[in-house]
Amino acid sequence: MAIPQHFIQELLARADVVEIVGRYVQLKKTGANFSGLCPFHSEKSPSFTVSPSKQFYHCFGCGKNGNAIGFLMDHTGAGFVEVVHDLAQQYGMTVPEDERSPAERARAAQQSEKRATLTDVLARAGEAYRRHLKDSPRAIGYLKQRGLSGQVARDFGLGYAPEGWRTLASVFPDYTDPLLQESGLVIVSEDPSTSPGQGPSTSSGARRYDRFRDRVMFPIRSVKGEVIGFGGRVLGDEKPKYLNSPETPVFHKGRELYGLFEARAALREHGYALVTEGYMDVVALAQLGFANAVATLGTACTPEHVQKLFRFTDSIVFSFDGDAAGRRAAHKALEAALPFATDLRMVKFLFLPAEHDPDSFIRAEGTEAFAQAVEKALPLSHFLLDAAAEECDMDTPEGRAHFAARAQPLWQLLPRGALARQLLGEIAARVQIGVHELEQLWGLRRPVAASPSGPASAPRRRAGAERPVSRTPTRSAPRPRTPPASRASRALQILLTDSAAWDHLSQADQALLCDLPAPHGPLFTWLAGQALDHGPQPWSALREALRDHELEPVAVQLVESLPLDIESDTAELNHILALEHDARYAAERERLVAAAADGDRAAYERLKTLPTQRPR
Repeated sequence: MAIPQHFIQELLARADVVEIVGRYVQLKKTGANFSGLCPFHSEKSPSFTVSPSKQFYHCFGCGKNGNAIGFLMDHTGAGFVEVVHDLAQQYGMTVPEDERSPAERARAAQQSEKRATLTDVLARAGEAYRRHLKDSPRAIGYLKQRGLSGQVARDFGLGYAPEGWRTLASVFPDYTDPLLQESGLVIVSEDPSTSPGQGPSTSSGARRYDRFRDRVMFPIRSVKGEVIGFGGRVLGDEKPKYLNSPETPVFHKGRELYGLFEARAALREHGYALVTEGYMDVVALAQLGFANAVATLGTACTPEHVQKLFRFTDSIVFSFDGDAAGRRAAHKALEAALPFATDLRMVKFLFLPAEHDPDSFIRAEGTEAFAQAVEKALPLSHFLLDAAAEECDMDTPEGRAHFAARAQPLWQLLPRGALARQLLGEIAARVQIGVHELEQLWGLRRPVAASPSGPASAPRRRAGAERPVSRTPTRSAPRPRTPPASRASRALQILLTDSAAWDHLSQADQALLCDLPAPHGPLFTWLAGQALDHGPQPWSALREALRDHELEPVAVQLVESLPLDIESDTAELNHILALEHDARYAAERERLVAAAADGDRAAYERLKTLPTQRPR
């Protein structure tokens, strides 16, 4: 559903950005504005400013800026539609839903109510588990043995599920409530022998009992802080060691990361996310000074996990055991991360000695040694080459051919850019053939056929023969390309025809594009909403979403001016963004020079810290 722009404008007119930002940042009145420490990067002196008159925030340190909706999206990691709905509810507004039928609106309302009810049930269970932990010396002893303090246990909401089969019956008056089963807290078994005793049962004779019994409980929270599930760990050596909530309407293992809610501030402070394998790793690392750790929930790392992390940081380090299982998990993470490995992002793989996990390594070697291990972790490019070379005898032609075949599907997951180009050269060198030969082998380049007429009939421009084969059928006489009027227009052409490229841009690049003057900035903002709501879409789908939009003619004209066989060029997009950043930097410098000349002392002090050119 596309939310009308007029409603967004009305919502922003009612919402007070100072009040909203103030929920997360301690703000101090400084003249006409408010200032505080930026929540998006680590700093000791405030450079984060909120303007009540402009209803806008800006950080002079990291460049983050935007309105109330943008702040909530960046700070919580929630999507555009989710933020708009939550904000509208706070201000007593109803989001227009004219595009949906009454039945669809009713279903959506029912789902929203169900979600709120389930998270409320799970929150009540979490409170009960925390109370039980205080009364369980055995569980407290286990946590102390693992080196956890009471403060960390409180920060992560740790609890304890007692040994009884129906402990939750004392928490919820109606133990037969279907919500207990739907939330994953209670199991209903048709086999009466599954659970002992003669407790509550359904009319069919099925028995109900608690899913989690005699386990330390780890509440799993969404990026908004809602309890959406639990992980439970046994206190001894029983199997399974870890037990997770099942898939529910509010909990999807392939999308959620344990500890992400708690780690948000630390991700910005440390500058990277450390992805580990278990709950205890995350909590123990927070105890030891690495609160930027998160963990997958008993499943392999997915593209959704990676995409969610890149909303908070541009650098990810995966930490795995050095055994066979750890290598398999690392391969899955590699495949998930490759589509998002742009030239502006960093992905690394940390393999610890077989006898260590992150917790034990830090306790044995110290925090500094672990920080150095992270710094020296294997870059994604090296791991891709190593993974492709496994079980390949690189001293033989057969082994090198096998390596090329294994490397191809991995390399093709990469977005186009300098990293992909360099890796192509690395792969070609290891196969001991030229880059052009490898491109032809992989179908990335048209082979230059020998002409019976000799050199006279060869292509006039060699560059034309080197271009990748287009996936779009060409017409016999394609219309000439009309050059766009500006860099911003060309960037729009690229992103409208390859919307997946939006997710590969850094947060600074996205903010730069959205802040451009109309019509470009509003179109980029609209495109950002589409990406958050629906993910990558072909131009045909975006074209339909633009129907009756005030900027529809601009977008349509830009795309229709392209020839049918042109391909989007993300390398060109990166170049455009670099030029735009340079232009903005130069303009800011000129503004400061003018202000300093007029006696503005703050502008003069700021100008002294700026280099002549934007740092690269």
